[in-house]
Amino acid sequence: MPPVIIGSFEEFEKHNGQSLGTSEYFQITQEQINIFAKATHDHQWIHTDPKRAKAEGAFGNTIAHGYLTLSIVPHLWEQIVDVRNLKMMINYGIESLKFANPVLVESEVRLAAKLKNVANLRGTVKAEVEVTLEIKDQKKPAFTGVLIFLYHFQ
Repeated sequence: MPPVIIGSFEEFEKHNGQSLGTSEYFQITQEQINIFAKATHDHQWIHTDPKRAKAEGAFGNTIAHGYLTLSIVPHLWEQIVDVRNLKMMINYGIESLKFANPVLVESEVRLAAKLKNVANLRGTVKAEVEVTLEIKDQKKPAFTGVLIFLYHFQ
C-alpha cells in the first residue's frame, strides 16, 4: 500500500481519528542488535551473546533492545506517511510507551499507525500518532504508544 501523502495541516486533519496504515515487515538481525549495542554501550548478554541467550535466557535466543525497536520507527513511519512541503519535523515526545513483548532475533516487525489527534498551534502542526509495533506471527505487539511529532510546513 502506498504511503498517505500529506502536505498541509488541512490534509492531516482529514485523517484525524483514522488509521494511517501499516508498514512493510522489517527483519531484526543479530548484526543490527550488535551495532545498536556498540552505539549505546548496552552489551547485556540477552542481546549480544546468542550461545548464552539460548542456554540461560528466558526467550531461547537473543532479543532486540527495546530502544532498538523504537529507533526503527522513522524508517517504518515513512512507509506509512509521506509528509511533503516541510521546512522541518521534530520528534516532540512519546506518551504511554509500553514494551509488551520481546522481539527475538530474526523476527519481523511492522508499524501500524492511527492519527489520534492533530492540532494547528499557530502554524506548527502537532500530530499525535498511536503506534503499535507488531511482531509477525505473534498476538502480542512489541510495543504500543503515542508518538508526538511537530511539523513545520512551508
